[in-house]
Amino acid sequence: MASTTGGIPQLHIGPELRCKGWRQEVLLRMLENTLTNGEHPENLVVYAGTAKAARNHEALSRTIALLRELEDDETLVIQSGKPVGVFKSGFHAPLILMATSNIVGRWATPEHFEELEKRGLTMFGGYTAGDWQYIGSQGIVQGTYQTFVEVARKHFDQDTLAGRLVITAGLGGMGGAQPLGVVLAGGVAICAEVDPSRIEKRIETGYLQRSTSSLDEALEWAQHAVAAGEPLSIGLLGNAAELLPEMVRRGVVPDVVTDQTSAHDALYGYVPIGYDLAAVQEARRTSPDEIRTKARASMVEHVKAMLAWRAAGAVVFEYGNNIREQARLGGVEEAPSISGFIPEYIRPLFCRGIGPFRWIATSGDPDDIAVLDQLVCDEFPSSLAAAWVPLAQKHVQFQGLPARIGWLGHGERARFALLVNAAVADGRLRGPIAFTRDHLDTGGVAQPLRETEGMPDGSDAVSDWPLLNALLNSGAGADLVAIHAGGSGYAGYFQSSGVTVIADGSPEANDRLAAVLTGDTGIGVVRHADAGYQSSIETLKEVGDVKGFVEK
Repeated sequence: MASTTGGIPQLHIGPELRCKGWRQEVLLRMLENTLTNGEHPENLVVYAGTAKAARNHEALSRTIALLRELEDDETLVIQSGKPVGVFKSGFHAPLILMATSNIVGRWATPEHFEELEKRGLTMFGGYTAGDWQYIGSQGIVQGTYQTFVEVARKHFDQDTLAGRLVITAGLGGMGGAQPLGVVLAGGVAICAEVDPSRIEKRIETGYLQRSTSSLDEALEWAQHAVAAGEPLSIGLLGNAAELLPEMVRRGVVPDVVTDQTSAHDALYGYVPIGYDLAAVQEARRTSPDEIRTKARASMVEHVKAMLAWRAAGAVVFEYGNNIREQARLGGVEEAPSISGFIPEYIRPLFCRGIGPFRWIATSGDPDDIAVLDQLVCDEFPSSLAAAWVPLAQKHVQFQGLPARIGWLGHGERARFALLVNAAVADGRLRGPIAFTRDHLDTGGVAQPLRETEGMPDGSDAVSDWPLLNALLNSGAGADLVAIHAGGSGYAGYFQSSGVTVIADGSPEANDRLAAVLTGDTGIGVVRHADAGYQSSIETLKEVGDVKGFVEK
């Protein structure tokens, strides 16, 4: 059996197999890695307050046991974090199929989801928690950095945020990448966070430079750094719904404002004004309606501060955490007018299939990532991935299994994966490489308040595309395919798909990697081309590996 601590499987590395093949072993290690990097692994919670890797501890143990016995021609089926059966499916079929948090449209409400969750019938899988693809804050840091660089280019006509102040909040599993992203982009960040353990964790892992509970001290540090043009990140302990309005009252006007608190869920995520962590946890259990109302009221104050700053000339955008919608529900009619980061800064990349591609060294050996760093720089020297590697090598600590995120586009991902598979086969790498990507990718999600906000043809809420993505990946032979939807705070708001495909050095892996990674980005480019983006149409013509698209 896998070793455990407090019922949580410990991350296994090295050449020893516990499963019947390397593909199964890699998926088991990905599960272990997800929990290793989780915010509250003892509760199986990985990030976003409630996003879990398994429904409960019994389901986790059963999943591990079945995975250890899984044959190469079998598929383990997992329904919202609970294994429900192993089926003979053939050697080309996925080893694991998942569906998580999916509820029929009319019933996809937060209240109904919470009722089902309490009855043990579902769970929230987030994006990469439920399908075991989470690699810690390192998984989002390049995208965060890229966003802030695009902010500098679009609004300040420069390639860095040097001499610019960014105010934000939230230092959890996703938001924890913000301070490092701002610093690497050359700016100064004040990041409000209500949980001191999150601030401590970001400092320990190198994502955050300083911390204080004094607003005066944070502002003094920030003012000196801005004046000197020196990058700096500051974690400010306190409730954002109090701290941000206070800064507005003092006349502080930052250059850039965003937010990554757990605002998607008014019950389980956001901490209302007047509550400490222990009190809010108890209140969520004993008086959920009251805490939801108070949390939403606090988000209203938070968003009013953001709107006040926008009126004062700051660049203000939501970083995809749904706080605009929560504030709208709380009565702030102007909240939806705040820009989202995807249509503002990231969609031009998605149109060309460029997005948060990831590779994980399942041997546990950092030298494997060093080999891949060199490979991506040699083969794709003009890519965002190659530009990112030197920064990541210097500033980003590995968390759990060594991994790298590299923004490669359509055509590039498949080509890179085949080169990696050859490196596994000839022994340059000590073990297999798992390829995944964030669900937040060119074809991986429909979310009208984030990834698909403001599509030019009005297709924001059409969720056929991530479902087609999952079907295509399954037919292409991916090792794991998942279909997720929103949980409590996001119920009814998104549909997404996740994928893992493994380079184990075998000839069969070549076929899987080429087919999966071509189709995975290809369907995303087609989705954007179908919506009318000319750059997507040009990408399809240039790469030439997708037949049959008809230009409108």
